[in-house]
Amino acid sequence: MKWNPLFVFYKSNSIVIILLLFSFNLYSQKTVRYDLYVKDTLVNFAGKEKRAIAVNGQIPMPTLTFTEGDTAEIHVHNLLKEETSLHWHGLFLPNKEDGVPNLTQMPIRPNTTHIYRFPIIQNGTHWYHSHSGLQEQIGMYGNFVMLKRPNDPTFRKGIDDLPTLPIVLSEWTNLKPENIHRMLHNANDYPALKKNSVQSYGEAISAGHFKTKLQNEWKRMLAMDVSDVYYEKIFMNGKPSSELKSISGKELKAGDKVRLRISNGGASSYFWLTYAGGKITVVANDGNDVEPVEVDRLIIAVSETYDILVDIPSENKAFEFLATTEDRTNSASIFIGNGVKQLKSPLPRLKYFEGMKMMNDMMKMNGELDDMGMAMSLNQMDMNVVMYPEITGDADAKQDDNNPNRYNANALGDIITLNYAMLKSPIITALPKEAPVKELFFKLSGNMNRYVWSIDNKVVSEADKILIKKGENVRIILYNGSMMRHPMHLHGHDFRLLNGQGENAPLKNIVDVMPMETDTLEFNANVEGDWFFHCHILYHMMSGMGRVLSYENQKPNPLIPNPKLAQRKLFADDRKFHFMVENDVATSGNDGMAMLQSTRWSIGSEWRLGYHDFHGYEVETHIGRYIGKMQWLMPFIGFDWRYRKFGIDEQETNLFGQSNSKDQRSLFTVGVNYTLPLLIIGQAEIYQDGNVRFQLMREDMPITKRLRMSFMLNTDKEYMAGFRYIVNKNMGISSHYDSDMGFGAGITFSY
Repeated sequence: MKWNPLFVFYKSNSIVIILLLFSFNLYSQKTVRYDLYVKDTLVNFAGKEKRAIAVNGQIPMPTLTFTEGDTAEIHVHNLLKEETSLHWHGLFLPNKEDGVPNLTQMPIRPNTTHIYRFPIIQNGTHWYHSHSGLQEQIGMYGNFVMLKRPNDPTFRKGIDDLPTLPIVLSEWTNLKPENIHRMLHNANDYPALKKNSVQSYGEAISAGHFKTKLQNEWKRMLAMDVSDVYYEKIFMNGKPSSELKSISGKELKAGDKVRLRISNGGASSYFWLTYAGGKITVVANDGNDVEPVEVDRLIIAVSETYDILVDIPSENKAFEFLATTEDRTNSASIFIGNGVKQLKSPLPRLKYFEGMKMMNDMMKMNGELDDMGMAMSLNQMDMNVVMYPEITGDADAKQDDNNPNRYNANALGDIITLNYAMLKSPIITALPKEAPVKELFFKLSGNMNRYVWSIDNKVVSEADKILIKKGENVRIILYNGSMMRHPMHLHGHDFRLLNGQGENAPLKNIVDVMPMETDTLEFNANVEGDWFFHCHILYHMMSGMGRVLSYENQKPNPLIPNPKLAQRKLFADDRKFHFMVENDVATSGNDGMAMLQSTRWSIGSEWRLGYHDFHGYEVETHIGRYIGKMQWLMPFIGFDWRYRKFGIDEQETNLFGQSNSKDQRSLFTVGVNYTLPLLIIGQAEIYQDGNVRFQLMREDMPITKRLRMSFMLNTDKEYMAGFRYIVNKNMGISSHYDSDMGFGAGITFSY
């Protein structure tokens, strides 16, 4: 029998061993402290000096590095004039440390310090960011890396010991994020103008897609787009371009492999990742190891993380690692290696009208998606593949309804694109078989016209907490019934994404659910608390796309002393009203409108001010509530006040022979607005004097990229037609003819 020396040592030196184990335990649980000072700053990233938030004087925030077994102690010093918070994305921790204001803690007040303290019980690439308002958009994002112990049995030689660079992707806009959010809710097409993606009638005719454009609007859809916001700059670690020539003082040379720990810290941008040096090898996703898989490219969803390996194929060259926004408008890169820079070919412009045609095929007249019998799941069947000309270049072939691979990117060409079905965990991830199962079904829903994003047509403030029990297996089935992708993030837990890999299904905390796609995830409920589950596109989340999963019979959270107050503050995000105003100063008079809109409500006034008594002036005010999932119907109450000087024998009558009040009227009204095909607003209302009015109206018809048309006619024999040329986001040159005020030209101001 061969004796183990360690066993002998243990038998003869038991006291020493106990002391050694005790000391190792102390060492393995060492406390790693970071002090983070959150402070306002001014930056000039894109030609204008704008406000940003820096932490310890830098954007992005400092990279926080730990080793599994450490205890994190993070002191957040809020030097802002507003509240803040920090969320540790993808981390397993006590609920009170999760960093969601008004849910797991109260916000960190100005000029105070909050301490987050939690054990590091996992490893992998993660990130952290503010969960307060829109602060993430202006600088509050950073890398959070947890290393494996050297003796970790899952340590992979040739992967976990490679030279490593953490990268956080982000975007920058010169607009205030609050203004972006407001503009999105008001269907402002300024971002499309900046991205050259307006898809006007003129462009449709030029591209041979006039029928496609008409069909699109007949189904009451706005123009095709794959992202909501225009960004002036894209960054890798805070820079649009940089070089990686050495790591830890060691110069990179031909044959070297580099591990890139990539986090998408963008507020709303997906990024295509490509490499001039050849293939990309994916080795981890959302902080969890996966079996290595080699691809030509991958798309990283908002808030996802990927660990990838790239190698330097030749000497005296530096190869571009490129991140390109999904809408192809901007990019950032880093050159890896030493020598002459080797560029990666840029991704070509999207074919928007081809994408619009595909949307038309998917959408029914009632606004529901028609999946046409396709098995949409796991990003394998990509609804946007027809818009990616680099795959085959042949749009007609990809439009063939009889082609079974019509939407299968990897079957259409030689380019291999990562999808979720390729991800396989190297360890068994099966859940406890004896645990009870709770199954939840969520339909992701949205209204692009009004920018309302919801789950089961309810925003966070309209839905109760979803109760789960500790110890049960929770299975969530997600179906995306909207026309946008949604990266759904679960706080505090990893989940198994059921992707055909059986017991080796990958562990994730983000699932990117594409239109028409159904995905299933499951996790064991093992950490009590209130956990947020939401779309990680910042403006979708702030619009209400989320739920709270809450454990039954859990202990009160000591950091939420007043739960009712906290809930009111949490609900305030998606209950917020957004303001818009437009005023046309013309030679014939002044007319305009002002409106406050929330998820369900609209409060608006329209006015017309003439320069003469016979032109008069009129103000109509309506308060309405949008009904239904698509929000095409809005019942309203209102008030109409008008003055117009008539001649002694003049009398105004409508098409039904009903007479209006002479000179002046002050009337209450009730009615409905309904969005008709071609995005025409039909209005029917009855006044307190018994008069009725029917009206058809449409604004902002895109004739060319910058030219917009509008019209109105009603049964009061009033009509209007006009044009507006967009100069910038707040000003246009206008001309119109009005039945009451005649021809006029002027300048339109909008906000």
